[in-house]
Amino acid sequence: MQVRNSSSNFGVVSVAIHWLVAVAVFGLFGLGFWMVDLSYYDDWYRTGPDIHRSVGILLLLVMLFRLVWRLFNPLPRALPSHSRLEVLAAHGAHSLLYVLIFVAMASGYLISTADGSSISVFNWFDVPSVTGQIKGMEDTAGLVHYWSTWALVVLAGVHALAAVKHHLIDRDDTLRRMLGSGRRQS
Repeated sequence: MQVRNSSSNFGVVSVAIHWLVAVAVFGLFGLGFWMVDLSYYDDWYRTGPDIHRSVGILLLLVMLFRLVWRLFNPLPRALPSHSRLEVLAAHGAHSLLYVLIFVAMASGYLISTADGSSISVFNWFDVPSVTGQIKGMEDTAGLVHYWSTWALVVLAGVHALAAVKHHLIDRDDTLRRMLGSGRRQS
């Protein structure tokens, strides 16, 4: 498998980043959903949020790399079997996924730094607050984070269902290209 994207297939870097981001997004969502009900005396009361914030910051770095990678590695052409509407819907969905990921990360950062404190990333480095203390920011950012993450996982689920539809019903190479297995042998 090639490292860079070609006109017909995704390269190994694009495939790896895609699946890493997918696992991170769903993992962060699951952890976030679970940890909001933790009590102060629960062993995971501090550990869960620390992991959530740390992985979120690392995901931001991966997404920034992904944007740069995408600038220098154009996407493969759409398959000839895809209608114009499917191509437009895919581009719109991908763009919205990117927007939702960045909105979720920015709002999560604002929740964590609303009191002026920094975020420690697995005790490797700290990300400082750029806002200082802003009264009420945590609540507003919390609402944005809640709704953007729900929208993100729902859209990601629709995205996955569309890939399965292309694979099982249309029998095209859409999913194979993102699994890194390339074109189907005829």
